[in-house]
Amino acid sequence: MTAPAKQPMRLPWVQPEDLIGHGLRQAIVDKQDCASIARRWSTAGGLTAPARAGSSTKAVPLGLRRLADRLLDDLSMLGSPFAANEPTGIEAIRWSCLFWPERRPIRGADLLGDRLLGAWLGRAAGCLLGKPIDELPVAGIRDVARATHNWPLNTWFTAKGMPPGLAELWTWNGSSGDDSLAENIDGMPEAHDLNYPVLGLLLLERIGRDFTTSDVANLWLDELPAGRTVTAERIAYRNLLQGLEPPETARYRNPFREWIGAQTRADVHGWTNPGDPAAAAEAAWRDAVLSHTGNGVYGAMFVAAMLAAAAGGETDVGSCLRVGLTVVPERSRLSAAVRYGIDLAQQETTGGISGFERIVDQLHVKFGHMHGAHVIPNVALVAAALQHSRGDFTGAICRAVSGGWDTDANGATVGSVTGLLTGASGLPERWTAPLHNRLSTSIAGLDGVGFDALAERTLDLVDSTVESSDGTAGGQR
Repeated sequence: MTAPAKQPMRLPWVQPEDLIGHGLRQAIVDKQDCASIARRWSTAGGLTAPARAGSSTKAVPLGLRRLADRLLDDLSMLGSPFAANEPTGIEAIRWSCLFWPERRPIRGADLLGDRLLGAWLGRAAGCLLGKPIDELPVAGIRDVARATHNWPLNTWFTAKGMPPGLAELWTWNGSSGDDSLAENIDGMPEAHDLNYPVLGLLLLERIGRDFTTSDVANLWLDELPAGRTVTAERIAYRNLLQGLEPPETARYRNPFREWIGAQTRADVHGWTNPGDPAAAAEAAWRDAVLSHTGNGVYGAMFVAAMLAAAAGGETDVGSCLRVGLTVVPERSRLSAAVRYGIDLAQQETTGGISGFERIVDQLHVKFGHMHGAHVIPNVALVAAALQHSRGDFTGAICRAVSGGWDTDANGATVGSVTGLLTGASGLPERWTAPLHNRLSTSIAGLDGVGFDALAERTLDLVDSTVESSDGTAGGQR
């Protein structure tokens, strides 16, 4: 009997022949003159980057792989007209912001424990809602939801009632997609969008507030399985193992440096700095520059500052968005994207989900040339969903997820913000009960941990010297 042919290993997100296509796409987004590099790659037989998958299906000759490495280095030498307005250094970022925020007293410190539990539960529920349809185009999301009587989106996705032909056309996400359907949910399945907040918690518990980017790197090497990383985080992990040090780990042959990954790691820095968006943003910056640059870093700072405002007792989601913008360079593309999303939401007069459908269509027209995991289109969608929902939890997560792109990450972010604004006691049980107060994770020793335990540990990290508006110390239970 003839043995089956061996299939080459195709490790996602690190193969040079796949990275160069993503690098060329990022160069076009950055308006870099990459035409000659693109011609050299095409003439040699190189292919474009996979549209959504992390790797192409076939191995390439060694010579073509080596060419891809050289071309990645050539791309890194190109200048961009955006560079002057999009620095990565923290001092330059501060100088590029018109109104760097000040620390404010916490309002309602006695409610912080409930709000932090709401943030953890909200992040999990929003992520879980988005998991089955992550990577589906908007048309697919709408088709699936309508076919199962869930449009406008208002609850978990389900396979029940799905016509067979539609199920073949639009398949669920291969990573925990089935586990995230209404009929199968049994606790929160593992997701990198939850692994990173858990790692952030460990970082602050072990190192404290004065952690460095190298501390983040060492924690990853100690606690984060490499196979649980994707895109920029996997590149940074690879670079660490090759002996590079931060911040070079973010720059070296990393076409994903402005994707959404760092933004998904920012929540804990906001949660633990209530009323101090500047401190939250600076902590998020130290975390982010391990793997990201420019707009990729700003996305993390924006979310951390927004969450710090909400944790500090701000109750208006529009005010939280405005605080988030204060830590983003005024002339950056990320700042423009956030403001564009907010403007669309404010101009839409119906306030209903059908009106948000039109907002999504406009966002996809403007940003459709970017990869679905790039931070800029996703942050615009997050801002629009928060503003249009007026901070309502169900409205926010359903709007964000229905907008496509990185659905689980966006659902997680808006779920965190609105969960923090609402508090656990105010979240609808239909979103929290299926979580069974249980998180699956590959972080050692924490598989099955309860969200209540995570919230308690987060509250313990809140600076006890933070002053509340009633004169008590922050973090009171």
